[in-house]
Amino acid sequence: MESFPPNKKKIIIAVDGFSSCGKSTFAREVAARIGYIFIDTGAMYRAVTLLGLRRGAIGPDGVDEKALTDLLSEADISFRFNPGRGASDIYLDGENVESRIRGIEVSNSVSRVSSIGTVREKLVHLQQQMGKQKGVVMDGRDIGTVVFPNAELKIFMTADPAIRAQRRYAELTGKGEQVTLEEVMQNLLERDHADQTRAISPLRKADDAIVLDNSFMTIGEELEWALELIGKLTA
Repeated sequence: MESFPPNKKKIIIAVDGFSSCGKSTFAREVAARIGYIFIDTGAMYRAVTLLGLRRGAIGPDGVDEKALTDLLSEADISFRFNPGRGASDIYLDGENVESRIRGIEVSNSVSRVSSIGTVREKLVHLQQQMGKQKGVVMDGRDIGTVVFPNAELKIFMTADPAIRAQRRYAELTGKGEQVTLEEVMQNLLERDHADQTRAISPLRKADDAIVLDNSFMTIGEELEWALELIGKLTA
């Protein structure tokens, strides 16, 4: 597949969808192919969750929303390009937490954190600032509906739950985590429910979003599909 021409007009590409659909991988590869900045908003919410777990704002009894919001006000969340893997890692207060935010402990709490209005307000503002100049690919749960409702291209990703659970299980066990496929499936279904039913910015397909069901697609096939769409919009 040839590289995308560099002289096209810049747009905002919003990628939303369910967990473990490969949104971040897809969005990162699209951004790399067309020379755009990739912003992983899910990683931002995971970083806030990790912060809360570390500092005691998240515990067995739930989330202390005020304490977590106060911690977030003082925290520094940023992305830095990692040439070793050709993508940006997320940093929390100067520490690279890219691998730490992907564990099951963070996964079990991130939906609760992302439903907190004050947390979403702060992160949405930060995301909007990041995309002001366009030329960005941003993935998450509410990019096309809340963060960038006027994005020129909105993609909503989905896949069969059993396939998503298997992908997530392979990712976690590949990193040495001791989890069962049943635990991963349960976590995935709980996150789907929480994401779709939360009061603030629930996961839903924007009316003008294009659905990408990648249950039986390779990343190469996804990229070909996306680049054809982008080419038409930026011609």
